[in-house]
Amino acid sequence: MTAATRQLTSTVASQSLGRGTAGQALLHIEQARIGYGSWRRVHEHIIKMTGAPVAAHSQSCLFEGAPAIAYVLATAEQAAYESALATLDSHIDELTRERLQRAHRRIESGLLPGLREFDLISGLTGLGVYQLRRRRGGEVLHDVLEYLVRLCEPLTLDDQALPGWWTANDIADHPSASWPGGHGNLGIAHGISGPLALMAMAARRGMFVRGQLEAIASICVWLDRWQQGNGETAWWPGTITKRELDTDHLEQAGPQRPSWCYGTPGLVRAQQLAGLALDDQSRQHKAETALLGCVTDNAQLDQLSDTTLCHGWAGLVQATQRVAADAGARSPLTAQLSHLTRRLDELAFFDGSMHRPDLLEGRTGIRLVQISATSTVDSKSNWDACLLLSG
Repeated sequence: MTAATRQLTSTVASQSLGRGTAGQALLHIEQARIGYGSWRRVHEHIIKMTGAPVAAHSQSCLFEGAPAIAYVLATAEQAAYESALATLDSHIDELTRERLQRAHRRIESGLLPGLREFDLISGLTGLGVYQLRRRRGGEVLHDVLEYLVRLCEPLTLDDQALPGWWTANDIADHPSASWPGGHGNLGIAHGISGPLALMAMAARRGMFVRGQLEAIASICVWLDRWQQGNGETAWWPGTITKRELDTDHLEQAGPQRPSWCYGTPGLVRAQQLAGLALDDQSRQHKAETALLGCVTDNAQLDQLSDTTLCHGWAGLVQATQRVAADAGARSPLTAQLSHLTRRLDELAFFDGSMHRPDLLEGRTGIRLVQISATSTVDSKSNWDACLLLSG
């Protein structure tokens, strides 16, 4: 790997999937795919996002640098990009193996992980998503899955057994006196629901490593432990503090905002996928019922303050589309989609988020969800694989 490709350029906005040109290119790909835009416009964005040296250093991740660029090129599915993809693949494989080696050394040292070691946005789960989408399997994905299984094994710290993915940091992945003893993160973007969704998706595609199904089940047991309510009133917290862990008592009074990143929509999608992977219809139905309760509860919906993909209405709608599709045409979730999409359209018209071009927190993500909502089943694409909503 050359010095140019390895240099630290992760701050280059063009190479950011979440907040830069790479993410915006996904919208142009989707528009070209349905005949609403041109592949020439797509290529212009790809030239723009590759204008600077592509970052392929050890901190590159699905949402930044070479993996983000490669994810976009793979999504385009154009023969013209195969040569560039082959070059990027070799760098991504190398950096993934480097990160896996560091993670295994950390486990062997008995230390707790940072979120950026394993999560979807910055960690090995995201790199596994790329391998699943690009190669539908392979040796590197196998190694990532083996690591995720190991991540689920308990660690003992100060004579206390903790989940292997418990972190000593705060939710921003920094040491903080405001989070004594760290926390357990349940969200799909930064927490254990990301590894759960990836392992379940891989299993549904027939990709298994030893202990994978047991690891899926163990995460589900943890989520069951912290589930509040039942049926349509069920919900899960996004994080667990050390004090809550020690007392086995959740201090959060009610459901948080129903966002993709930390809320019920992302948590439910991961658990639905787990139910499908384990052939556990009861778990699948429980997850789908919880989401139905969420999307019909105005008290929860009123907590959404914007229409973005990460934190707002767009993420709720996209997750609901995916959950409803796997729940079947007769699911009551399907009947809710038109209402939810209409509210997204109405609110987006006045939302200041539309002034930002970003995928996660701007108009790119909102428009992608609007396109998905109006597509037929046969014409839907998997642009949202980067969110672990599709495979």
